[in-house]
Amino acid sequence: MAPGHVAYGLRAQYGLIVDPETVMAWERGEVSPTSAELTALAGVLWCSPGELLAEPVTLREHRMARGLAAEELARRVGLEANSYQKMEDTGRWKGNERQSVALASALGLTLAQFVTATGKQEELAEVLRSAVTTRWQAYVKPLSKLLPIPRQNLEHVLEQLHDDYQSRMVATLSWGGASGEAGTGDAGREFLAGIVDHFWYLAGGAS
Repeated sequence: MAPGHVAYGLRAQYGLIVDPETVMAWERGEVSPTSAELTALAGVLWCSPGELLAEPVTLREHRMARGLAAEELARRVGLEANSYQKMEDTGRWKGNERQSVALASALGLTLAQFVTATGKQEELAEVLRSAVTTRWQAYVKPLSKLLPIPRQNLEHVLEQLHDDYQSRMVATLSWGGASGEAGTGDAGREFLAGIVDHFWYLAGGAS
């Protein structure tokens, strides 16, 4: 279908006035269709909204890929529509633990997708760095507020992550001498730099 045919279908079938130039801009990724336009576009092209999107990243993209209106998703997670819409617009999720679980379930999010979509990557990394370098038990509650994971699972993963970090540090200290001290710093920095990936690995194995 040419852009003109798509524009005609949107107008004839859904009453949306969209010119061919806008359709071409969608194709080039210069602008994004609204939720209503994406749903209508999927209808015209005989496919699902998710098939028209690249790999979803934001809350809005995940919601649109599922073909859900913002009001419907807000209802499913137990939020007022305007409160959810504000979170989606800012990319900062502020729901409680129960609402986070409902959001992940409604959108079919993996843990990594949930963290990215809710804008919590840096916060997660900071909590994990603190947990492995100090007392991990103190960070179970803060982490449970960030992630839709049962606390008992988080305790297991945090303890293992802490042990892995401490084992790495002990091993490098055993090298002794100046080179060992340099190695200790390098090993610690390397572990902390990849701590989120290591956490996902352990959390996947624990779930």
